[in-house]
Amino acid sequence: MKERYYLVREDILPEAVVKTMQVKRLLASGDVKTVHDAVEQVGLSRSAFYKYKDGIHPINQLERDEIVTISIDMEHRSGMLSQVLGLVAGEGGNVLTIHQSIPLQGIANVVISVEVSRLNEELDDLLDGLRRATGVRRVQMIGQG
Repeated sequence: MKERYYLVREDILPEAVVKTMQVKRLLASGDVKTVHDAVEQVGLSRSAFYKYKDGIHPINQLERDEIVTISIDMEHRSGMLSQVLGLVAGEGGNVLTIHQSIPLQGIANVVISVEVSRLNEELDDLLDGLRRATGVRRVQMIGQG
């Protein structure tokens, strides 16, 4: 299905859509740290925010894709990379590049570039999920753009 876009005045949008944009602005500005804090501040449910967040953008936002580069240290054992990639895909991330170093002292470093414009949750939630994965020793976002 082809995406269609409309230019609509804010005053005719449903309240939940307008508040979703307010939440996105709060998060982007750093005025709040979590989605929970932002939705609470504007009076919107988390479910409404996640329903509309990918569908509303400021008119001056021309680029929708967002790519992050993540460095991950993990135990050198069979299936670890597959597990990490599965976690990323399960959250809606699209892995663009993978670079894995030769394991040293039982630890391998993997650097992945991930398109995160269609994540199911926030980027911090993805990073936290990776950190909690069995066998993952360190996760660090090293680039964003």
